[in-house]
Amino acid sequence: MRVAVLSGGRSSEHDVSLASGSAVRDGLVAGGHEALDVSIALDGRWSFEGSSLSLEPSGGLLDADVAFPVLHGPFGEDGTVQGLLELLDVPYVGAGVLASALCMDKVVFKDLMAQAGLPQVDYVALRDGEDWSGVGARLGFPCFVKPARLGSSVGISKATDEASLGDALRVAWEHDPLAIVEAMAVGLEVECSVTGNAVAEASVPGEIVIEADWYDYEAKYQPGGMELLVPARIPEETREQVRSLAQDVFVRVGCTGLARVDTFVLDNGEVLINELNTMPGFTPTSVFAKLWEATGVPYPELLDRLLALAVERFEAERSYSF
Repeated sequence: MRVAVLSGGRSSEHDVSLASGSAVRDGLVAGGHEALDVSIALDGRWSFEGSSLSLEPSGGLLDADVAFPVLHGPFGEDGTVQGLLELLDVPYVGAGVLASALCMDKVVFKDLMAQAGLPQVDYVALRDGEDWSGVGARLGFPCFVKPARLGSSVGISKATDEASLGDALRVAWEHDPLAIVEAMAVGLEVECSVTGNAVAEASVPGEIVIEADWYDYEAKYQPGGMELLVPARIPEETREQVRSLAQDVFVRVGCTGLARVDTFVLDNGEVLINELNTMPGFTPTSVFAKLWEATGVPYPELLDRLLALAVERFEAERSYSF
């Protein structure tokens, strides 16, 4: 296939996206595909082979069979670029507009999980400048403060007392006017990769082991920052519970293509949903592809699967009269 790989973007995850895009292009070429390098600058300008790229509604994208938006964070993973690709009328890898927007917003996602009665840590949403007194007493310390609509641990802080909670909120509000404060979960971080459209398939769950105090940006992207243990060091019954929960959440939010579902497995064996990432990283240290490889799906085959799912969803949606 002729695949337009989009990377870069306007968010603070620009550099991570460039690294992910490069890995995807290499994998596509290794699988016999033609990979087109579509770069999105920090100012939002699109380019291809050094020249500015103009887009026209219903005009496709460089005559590509499929677009692969390897974009992380706002202006790429939040439904904006997905909406643009819908208007260009080109199949694309990953979740659609609604699921992308829903899963990008940690507050909306957790509210939906709460409405469905799925297990998760307690949390409080706070807008910039809103009174946060009583939050520490409710959630306890330590707790984690995050911008509501960013990823890759950008802007996240661990608060250990009232003073550091206030500092952490100010840091989060520098990135996003909406912040979320989450209670700490004592247990293991276990992640599961999912692919599919109407039917979801889940990988073997893996356990994140870090030397740092918590899974911050450096632990995620610096070589040696974290170790992935596959399968996770939990009972088989619990691993199946993680897989089942990951599939449930994937379908419940209307995800398509791919996702990485992050969970906590508590010391008592309870599994809590943490978040769903609709475009997980594809860098050499990223978890998504490693989990599928451990499940028996090598990288080129995984990319083939994602391209096929993109075309399948495109053809299915275009069969309806809206």
